Parts: sequence; C-alpha cells; structure tokens
Amino acid sequence: MILKNEIIELATQANLTPHVIEKDYVLGWLLAGIHQHSALRDNWVFKGGTCLKKCYFDTYRFSEDLDFTLRDRSHLSVDFLRETFTAIAEWIYEESGIEIPADRLTFEIYTNPRGVESCQGKVFYKGPATYSGKQSMPRIKLDLSADELLVEDPVMMSVRHDYSDCPEDGITIQSYSYAEVFAEKTRALKERTRPRDLYDVINFYRRPESREVAGDVKSILMKKCEFKGITFPTLADLDQHKEVCAAGWDDQLGHQLQALPPFDSYWGELPAFFSWLENPDSAMAVPLPGIPSQYDGETTAIGLEAGSPNFNVLERVRFAAVNRLCVELDYRKETGQRSTYVIEPYSLRRTKEGNMLLYGVKLPTADIRCFRTDRIIGATVMRQPFTPRYSIDFIPEGPVRLSARQMTSTSLVTPTRHSSGSSARTRGSRSAGGLKYVFKCSICGKQFTRATRDSRLNPHKNRQGYACSGRTGIYVKSRH
Repeated sequence: MILKNEIIELATQANLTPHVIEKDYVLGWLLAGIHQHSALRDNWVFKGGTCLKKCYFDTYRFSEDLDFTLRDRSHLSVDFLRETFTAIAEWIYEESGIEIPADRLTFEIYTNPRGVESCQGKVFYKGPATYSGKQSMPRIKLDLSADELLVEDPVMMSVRHDYSDCPEDGITIQSYSYAEVFAEKTRALKERTRPRDLYDVINFYRRPESREVAGDVKSILMKKCEFKGITFPTLADLDQHKEVCAAGWDDQLGHQLQALPPFDSYWGELPAFFSWLENPDSAMAVPLPGIPSQYDGETTAIGLEAGSPNFNVLERVRFAAVNRLCVELDYRKETGQRSTYVIEPYSLRRTKEGNMLLYGVKLPTADIRCFRTDRIIGATVMRQPFTPRYSIDFIPEGPVRLSARQMTSTSLVTPTRHSSGSSARTRGSRSAGGLKYVFKCSICGKQFTRATRDSRLNPHKNRQGYACSGRTGIYVKSRH
C-alpha cells in the first residue's frame, strides 16, 4: 500500500481533502479486482461518473461510487456477491495492502421503479490516510443493474490510476463506449436532473471529440428512451427541476472539484446542448479557431504530460481550461520582477528551442499573451467563468471510436501475477498476415499499428522526441 504522505501530497496539489484522493485510489484497485475475477470480467460493464474519471477524461471531477450493468442476471444474488467480493478483497489485499473486511461487505437486493431486481452494495475499506477505526471506516457504494439496454458493444478501457503502486501492466475494465456513456448521462439528466448529471452532460458537449459522435449519441439515446418508456429529453423537462438542481450544486459537487464553476455557467448552456442534440449536424459544425501565436518563431501545440516541468501548476491551469474558469498567475518576468495576471487559458505550446509557452487572453484588456511555463510561480483557479474565444487546446481528445475488443485467439489475455510477484501479460498467437488495427495517441497524435483491437499504449515519445504520457489510443482504421 502506498504511504499516507502520497495521498496528502496529491490532495494538496488538487486542493481536495485526503479522503477524496484516498477513495479514488481504492476505486482503482477495486476495479482491478473486479477485472481480474473470471466471473465478472466479461459480464460486468462499467458506466457512470466514475467511469468518466477513471477511463475517459484526464482532468475531471472525482467520484465516489461504482456503477455496473450486469449481463448475467444470476449475479444479482447476495450469496454470489459476498463470495465473489470476499475473493476480490483477498486479491486486493495481496496486491496493494488495502484491507476490505469480508464481514462488512453488504449487498441489498431491491426492486427498482421498473419492477426489476437491482442491487446496492457497500464495500468498506482501510486505506493509507483516513482510517480511524472499524466502525468509522469509509465505504464505496456499488450500484448494480441487470435491466439496462446496451446499444453498443462494450469496450476494454485502461483505468487511470495515478499512484506509485500502479501495476506494471496497468489496470483495465470493460466499460460503456464513449457515445453510450454520453447518451446514458443525458437520459439520467432527464429523469433525475442531479447536479452531477448536469456537470457531466455539459462537459461531454463541450469536448471537441463529441462532434464525431453527435449522431451516434442521439440514435443511442432514442433507443434507450424507448426501452425505458420515456420521451426524448427536452429543455422543458429540466426547467421544473432547476431550483432543486441549483440548491444541490455546491453540496454534491464542491468536494469533488478543486474549484467549482458557477451553476449558471452550466445550466445556461443547456439550450445550445439541446439544439445540438436535436440537430447534431449544425450546432457544432464549425470549431473555434486556435489562439494566434505571439511568439517570433515556430511553435507546436502539445498536451500536458506527466513529468513535465512545473506539472502541478500547469495541471491546475488545465483543470481551469477544461472547466472554462479563469486563472490567476503568479509570474516572474525576465527582469526578475513578479506580477499577477488573470487570464483565460487556451493552449500549451513548445518552441523549437524546447521552451513551453502557456497561451491565454489577459483580462480585462483581452490581449493575447504567452507565458514561459518555467517562470510561472503559482496558479490559482478562480470561480470566474469565461466563454471561449478560441479552441481550448488543453483538452486532450479522449478515446471515442473504440468498439468492442474482438474476443478471438489474438485478443489480449487478462494480466496475471506470477509467484515471484512480477507482472506478466500473455498474448495469444498472432497471425503475420491478419487484420491490423491503427490507433492514434489521444495526447500527441502518434499512430500505432496493433495486431489486436486493444487501445492501451506503451510508454512512447511524441514526434518531437519528448516523453508522452498518453496511455489510450483513438481507433483510426483497420487494414489487412
């Protein structure tokens, strides 16, 4: 198990409580335990807000629960779940040192509003940071349902686990596709209009890669609404819940984000979202231009890579950019004098000399400025929202077009542990002349050809020769 200091340091960097970071840490290992269990691996499909944080978006709100659609209804059994999670708890303890007491595993089978059995489970744990006694142990809630419509085939996704004990082969989980998570979140927004659903849907809508799946989202959503016996969502459906949603905005989201955007900046974007949903080909057809260069020389737009100089400060700036919040920079000029700037952050670029530049619009003058990142002393995320004037390049494109991993003899086999404790990945035989799959790194754009349709990428360098932190590829094409 990692040390308490690692949790505290990450919590300080993210401006969150250690409890939130510790839960994120345990969530990663719980997903690893579920994936390694042979009965669950291909029958449980990950979804919901934690799926977004752990599988799709690098910079996102932290989450607390695990939601799964079960493809085998027989798994909705208290005896089966207790036996299965007792084994998973033992595996997690051996691999990470996290304690999950078997006598505190609870599972409640209930009849949902559609008259079908579902399950809510509670997994208590002893983590490295906030444990103070068995009766006050923190917990993770499991929401399990077996009556959901899966429109697209699930995808095998890498799980984000930014901790020093991440397994050598990483962590993977079977999850909803990008378009299906988007559609599912939109359906949930109609039915319950919770703050987290609003935050998730608008963030989906804002992301550049969503332009590619607009039609898919609408088609999937129509099928899900028909299956649930509800009408297609409209803005009028949500208006009646606005006051309740606004009242819960701070309480339900504030502890999951290092800075909470104003409620109105999200609710106010719903008309544009529903216009896009009704007519996907029009509302997002023309992307915003990139912010003009202010540097006398060639620059290249880059993503933020783990291990980059001043990474922790720039991660705060990226969070602000993703959430369309202004940033206050503490900056050291070339003369050595310190100044404070309030900016709208847009882009991170590298010069041919190797310097990194942060591009933004300085307020209140609206001047375009670039800042040497090695001279940024600190960054404070503000609650002041902005409407983008240029494309926000800080947002790395996520894995969108991935379809189901082909379960053939060439598929990736689940990572296993040898008795020596080292990790090993076993692959089936590869056909020299078989079908090949091309993936593009979601951060640097470099392409890789694979013999299997598995999206995970090994450590690599970008086109400029710098180490890239991209771990997931976007499916581009297949070829023989």
